[in-house]
Amino acid sequence: MPKTPLATPADCCGDSAIRNPQSAIRHAPLAPLADYCDRLLKIHDFRDWEGAANGLQVENRGQVTRIAAAVDATAATVKLAVAAGADLLLVHHGLFWGPSHPWTGKRYELLRLLLDNNLAVYSAHLPLDAHPRLGNNALLCAALGLRRPRPFFFSRERQLGLQVHASITRTDLVERLARVVGRPPIVLPGGPNLCRRIGIVSGGAGAELKLAVEEGVDTFITGEGPHWTFGLAEDFGLNVLYGGHYATETFGVKALAAHLARKYRLPWEFLDHPSGL
Repeated sequence: MPKTPLATPADCCGDSAIRNPQSAIRHAPLAPLADYCDRLLKIHDFRDWEGAANGLQVENRGQVTRIAAAVDATAATVKLAVAAGADLLLVHHGLFWGPSHPWTGKRYELLRLLLDNNLAVYSAHLPLDAHPRLGNNALLCAALGLRRPRPFFFSRERQLGLQVHASITRTDLVERLARVVGRPPIVLPGGPNLCRRIGIVSGGAGAELKLAVEEGVDTFITGEGPHWTFGLAEDFGLNVLYGGHYATETFGVKALAAHLARKYRLPWEFLDHPSGL
């Protein structure tokens, strides 16, 4: 059968169409914009990891004129956002995974960089993985050409991933994933050559192979996992495709930025700062 052309992350998120809107740029008040994101992503419905701090993490002086999106909030991406002229940075991994105080040394430098440049930071972790339209998993599934996804991977009191029934060779699926994430995935070929039930959870879900198997998939796509999962995949009879933690989580922030750009008629830009992991 001829292969169906696959969507790219930019195709899924409307990247090229929205980055430079033709209409005049206008100011959008920060607080209502952040509240809208809270409601859209239902951030208060999630029991996220400690330190995720979903929502508005840093305020600016109250207005947004340009949006930047990045996977991670780090000094490097903050500097890229400042160089891009952004006053709102949307991220998947926010500022507070480690100890958030004292604000000295590098932490002080980061805080001062944000405040001196009037840059607000909004972060959405699990809510942006699981969103049915703007989420990493939904968009990765669509980019792979996998249709009719169903909820999958019950963790932290919610279904965080998606699964599909399909009939795709492992080789074909690996090639699709490589094209979508822009690099060859790491493949643990413990399962069948023909993939019939495929589960997708972006990011670092590799340590939870047992959960994936218990939910009935024969192939599991995620970002990364520890060394010992190689033998475990063989024991479980499970194919595992590691597409990269960073690479599988670029979709959501792009989609959220593009959505806000349309709604508020603001320009936006994706700041690509890959970790290689």
